[in-house]
Amino acid sequence: MFSVLRKLVVAVLFVGVAGPVVVGEEITTGSAVSILQEQPPAPPQGFNTAAAAMLAVQTGKVKLVAMPPGDEIEEQRNVEYGRVGDHSLKLNLYAPKERSEPLPGIIMIHGGAWKAGRKEDYAFYGRKLASKGYVVASIDYRLSQEAVFPAAIQDCKCAVRWMRANAKDLGVNPEVIGVGGGSAGGHLAMMVGYCQNVPEFEGDGGHANVSSNVQCVVNLYGPYDLTTEFVRNNPFARQVVGEFLGASVKENRSLCLKASPAKYLTSEAPPTLILHGTVDDIVPINQSDLLSQRLKEVDVPYIYDRLPGWPHAMDLSQDVNDRCVWFMERFFDQYLKQSPN
Repeated sequence: MFSVLRKLVVAVLFVGVAGPVVVGEEITTGSAVSILQEQPPAPPQGFNTAAAAMLAVQTGKVKLVAMPPGDEIEEQRNVEYGRVGDHSLKLNLYAPKERSEPLPGIIMIHGGAWKAGRKEDYAFYGRKLASKGYVVASIDYRLSQEAVFPAAIQDCKCAVRWMRANAKDLGVNPEVIGVGGGSAGGHLAMMVGYCQNVPEFEGDGGHANVSSNVQCVVNLYGPYDLTTEFVRNNPFARQVVGEFLGASVKENRSLCLKASPAKYLTSEAPPTLILHGTVDDIVPINQSDLLSQRLKEVDVPYIYDRLPGWPHAMDLSQDVNDRCVWFMERFFDQYLKQSPN
């Protein structure tokens, strides 16, 4: 199912000397750490470089994530959530078979440098979170070769509006909807969460009179600030961001800022969970360092798990994925299930 993506990420992103990483600093920080109510699990042993992680994958020392069972989950595939011209926007839906009351909703957004990936890539989060008592939509959105910024953001916000507009039929509590994503999907999740009341980002995909606001954000190793020197000077980053924007990165700093969650993060932002590995050479860890610093400055509740020695797409490791789900379950429980309606 997501084996093609997994092979691609392992081949392309887990790229450079093997050796254990010594954990000598606090890993999990943030103003909302107290909601966890217990110590996080011991961090999986990381690596000195992304190349060392690749070697561990190749030799079978890193177990790749397995699809959770779906016996107790209802799955609906290729549900249309919006339409832009002739383009049908679709999602896959996951929900517990047994439920007696409306449940919180979660929108999950796949990664892929804004130009690749598909909704099936997050089936494992769909099943896992549905088994924890959520209605989960894993969405497709227009990729950069189909439509440039802000199309993908508009589609993601349309998905939130769709879930809220159809809450009764879906068995969702419309007052408590969260959003999460990884890599480019993490960027889009932040844009959904932080860009409240920005008409340009709403689009015309459908349900125009419904709010696209969300109650919390989960960001797995997504880019926070597209104006950095890394984006301007790293060939891969410069290329994919330029394709996403439909414009040259070096010549359009104002557009890079306009497309950055950093521009919109204020004290009105929803609580945020950040999950990122320290040897990420695709989206550098300093992106999440900057994000956590700003969340602290504006007094938005947040948790930051800065996982030593893990690269981009770290949650394709079963051990890392288990840790991510541990955080996500407790975070969503606090800000969706326990949140006053």
